[in-house]
Amino acid sequence: MIRKVFKKKPSGGNKIDAFLEKYNLPKAYLAVNRRMITRGVAVGLFWGFIPMPMQMLAVMATTPFFRFNVPIAISMVWLSNPITMPPMYYIEYLTGNFLLGREGIADIELTMSWFTEHFDEILVPLYVGTSFYSIVVTGIIYVVLNRLWVNSVHSEKKERKHSRKKKESRKKSNTPKV
Repeated sequence: MIRKVFKKKPSGGNKIDAFLEKYNLPKAYLAVNRRMITRGVAVGLFWGFIPMPMQMLAVMATTPFFRFNVPIAISMVWLSNPITMPPMYYIEYLTGNFLLGREGIADIELTMSWFTEHFDEILVPLYVGTSFYSIVVTGIIYVVLNRLWVNSVHSEKKERKHSRKKKESRKKSNTPKV
């Protein structure tokens, strides 16, 4: 089920192969299998949770160290987009305060002047919360997605086996007896 979503072949596959050959890129960066997809999601989410500029470049800098589906990772980075950033980073800030046992700042304003005035007070709790989400939550999502993929493969195998048995039983019942 989940696997079928990623297994769909894009039209124009020869163009993709030509692009990979032209720039001498490994085909693994576009591979559609359990390991590559789940790693791509994990790498993209890891960098997406971190408040920093140019997260997509961080994903690209990670490619020599881990093999993963790069387009999936880059799309996962966009979890933190201009619309989701403020609530996401606020939750990370609150989580960091909780983990550090701090009260935090009560009257938060979404202005640049307020942010620059309180930068020192915000930085540590924000990055503690960010570390929690980047490491722990991404790890949990990786394990869950991996498990869903494996369960999907097993259920597909069971369905195929069940349909084969049905076909065989129909053939046996339809054959004339001598």
